[in-house]
Amino acid sequence: MFTTAKIVKDAGATIIRGGAYKPRSSPYAFQGLGEKGLKYLNESGSKLHMPTISEAMTVEQVEIVAKYCDIVQIGVRNIQNYDLLKAAGKQTKPVLLKRGMATTIKELLLSAEYILSQGNYNVILCERGIRTFETATRFTIDLNSIPVIKKLSHLPVVLDPSHGIGIREHVRTSKFAARPV
Repeated sequence: MFTTAKIVKDAGATIIRGGAYKPRSSPYAFQGLGEKGLKYLNESGSKLHMPTISEAMTVEQVEIVAKYCDIVQIGVRNIQNYDLLKAAGKQTKPVLLKRGMATTIKELLLSAEYILSQGNYNVILCERGIRTFETATRFTIDLNSIPVIKKLSHLPVVLDPSHGIGIREHVRTSKFAARPV
């Protein structure tokens, strides 16, 4: 973890993300290291003076992720898991809310409201691509969503093109890096 974090930092990253809990379509695929992985992430972030982020997939995981990470991520598969959103809203760490692959802008903003309604006003929205008919890339980055979201909400927006492209060799050349927009 530290070696990867160092490479990422040297490439210009300012936050390190690690998936301690990995949602997978197959129950036989690697599911992450859980709390042990969060400890590795926390240790690497501390040594490199980088904030850390990891995904919580259950209400119970929110507290554990918040214990070890600076930011709690709610991933695309859980954007409408309202109990999870409320649990994230009851803790004090910032929450990165990733737009689902078939989630409308309105649904994204309403999911953010679940977090905000519980008293956590530190919500960051993430545009990471939506599912379309295109097959050459994994998803399609909805650049049109960003000005609309900025008009409708005061919340910061981060663009993550790596999921939209979904092909490792094209991420670097996409002309974007995950950054505030």
